[in-house]
Amino acid sequence: MDSESTQYQQAQLAAILGADPAPFETLISHLMSTSNEQRSQAESIFNLIKQNDPNSLALKLANLLTSSPHIEPRAMSAILLRKLLTRDDSFIWPKLTESTRSGIKSVLLTCIQREESKSIIKKLCDTVSELASSILPENQWPEMLPFMFQCVTSDSPKLQESAFLIFAQLAQYIGEILVPYIKDLHSVFLQTLNNSPNPDVRIAALSAVINFIQCLSSSSERDRFQDLLPAMMKTLTEALNSGQEATAQEALELLIELAGTEPRFLRRQLVDVVGAMLQVAEAESLEEGTRHLAIEFVITLAEARERAPGMMRKLPQFISRLFAILMKMLLDVEDEAVWHSAEAEHEDAGETSNYSVGQECLDRLAIALGGNTIVPVASEQLPSYLAAPEWQKHHAALIALAQIAEGCSKVMIKNLEQVVNMVLNSFQDPHPRVRWAAINAIGQLSTDLGPDLQVQYHNRVLPALAAAMDDFQNPRVQAHAASAVLNFSENCTPEILTPYLDGIVSKLLVLLQNGNQMVQEGALTALASVADSSQEHFQKYYDAVMPYLKTILVNATDKSNRMLRAKAMECISLVGMAVGKDKFRDDAKQVMEVLMSLQGSQMETDDPTTSYMLQAWARLCKCLGQDFLPYMSVVMPPLLQSAQLKPDVTISSADSDNELDDSDDDR
Repeated sequence: MDSESTQYQQAQLAAILGADPAPFETLISHLMSTSNEQRSQAESIFNLIKQNDPNSLALKLANLLTSSPHIEPRAMSAILLRKLLTRDDSFIWPKLTESTRSGIKSVLLTCIQREESKSIIKKLCDTVSELASSILPENQWPEMLPFMFQCVTSDSPKLQESAFLIFAQLAQYIGEILVPYIKDLHSVFLQTLNNSPNPDVRIAALSAVINFIQCLSSSSERDRFQDLLPAMMKTLTEALNSGQEATAQEALELLIELAGTEPRFLRRQLVDVVGAMLQVAEAESLEEGTRHLAIEFVITLAEARERAPGMMRKLPQFISRLFAILMKMLLDVEDEAVWHSAEAEHEDAGETSNYSVGQECLDRLAIALGGNTIVPVASEQLPSYLAAPEWQKHHAALIALAQIAEGCSKVMIKNLEQVVNMVLNSFQDPHPRVRWAAINAIGQLSTDLGPDLQVQYHNRVLPALAAAMDDFQNPRVQAHAASAVLNFSENCTPEILTPYLDGIVSKLLVLLQNGNQMVQEGALTALASVADSSQEHFQKYYDAVMPYLKTILVNATDKSNRMLRAKAMECISLVGMAVGKDKFRDDAKQVMEVLMSLQGSQMETDDPTTSYMLQAWARLCKCLGQDFLPYMSVVMPPLLQSAQLKPDVTISSADSDNELDDSDDDR
């Protein structure tokens, strides 16, 4: 840098750090500028001052906090101080003189008392917490804790809230420093949660209590806080009773965190706590978000198996109530016209957030509590849904069966007859969405209850799916029936499948010629799976099937047909592997030519063809053996390139999934 620009820069820095506060405030406002150039210039000046004169910088920021009449610079100053006083690469505390340190500590505590803007107070609390977590353990801020206890016992809600916000963060960062004050904290928490009329103060206190409970290492210390639980719950109920749902939702989120990390803390008052949460979940006058959080709390407790084994199973009346709440949520589904048109993107048309939460939570509840707990509840509640006149109730029962199957597989396998009857009876339902849900359930049960389902009920399930493929009025139902064939055949031996191949393959060929893309894709996937499962038994269908597959491969060139072409590749390569090299050899050459020309074309990054093509090459190589050698020079470069891409899937060993199941015989 030449001497002239050095002099200019020094003059600039001198002005910024001079007695007049305006140039420094301008620098800070430029750090918030929308102009990239102005902002990056300001950043380089700021960093230069940070390196050369950290004392002046810290004091200038502190001065801005106390004296600027404008909110933005004060807020920015609190943020920048927090960054400089956080123990990481930017930590400037060790470089500051004793008098600067003392000035900064004093300004921060004074600002918390004087500042009126709520958002700035929160930023200041963050800054104080960061600094305190670094220097309190070394006893470098002796006035800090007395100041906080003074704030929590003051008459000012603003100061009380600030102190609790800081306590909450300190409990997270350096909880052990607070443990000696356990008695004082206990009485402050109890007093505030029971008596403070201010919801913000109560929420801040609740956050501090929950973080403090989590930082205590011994259960006897945690148990000293048991008597706070009714007061903690009161924060929630009072917010709800006074219509402050935003506050109630904050309280629920904090209690969910407690349920996840310290479920045993709740065990003595479990009946009261869970009962209150279910009451919230049942209250239809409340916002959905509030009810969903109350459900999340109970599900989180049910999932806390390792920390509190069997705790929720001891409350069967609550599990039954929760199941009923979730079933009711599944009824919140509309019969949207776009669903019937079977365009892929409208897969979940008509499904509401209630419906989605109900679906997800039934799955989680069953996995958490197992079949011995859930199946009796389902057996009690589902029949009335299936007997009701409304289609939504039939739909809900079938969706619920599919959702609980994974968690309840062992118990459901023992009651397979009853389960299969429930589902197959709905294949004839007059409403297409119910028929779709029945097919969906069969697909899910084929995965979760296989191979028992396949071995015992193939003679009922496969004909039912084949019949559903004839539902030309409802292409979405047809496509789903084809997908369910895929689920069924994956867990199936060739011996079981072979007698049905004539019927199924001929139906799938009809669907392949259908104008609806979703139906065609479903048929391709099902054909691929059937070929894979039946192996050499598929040879007799090869001559009928392959021409259709090649036609799709060659003609599906539109952007909208990319997935169709990708599925055709998958199907061709799996059929080739199933029937073997001799049968496949002639067509293989033609297919390889198409793949090679695709390989050479420019494809968009989100084109599914690329990943499907790599898998197809691998199968073709396996099938053709030596005959594949001429194509290696084309295949290897992209293969090596894709090896450097991050994989979307990680393959775990087949046994890894079973470890959890084996440890819990209550499935």
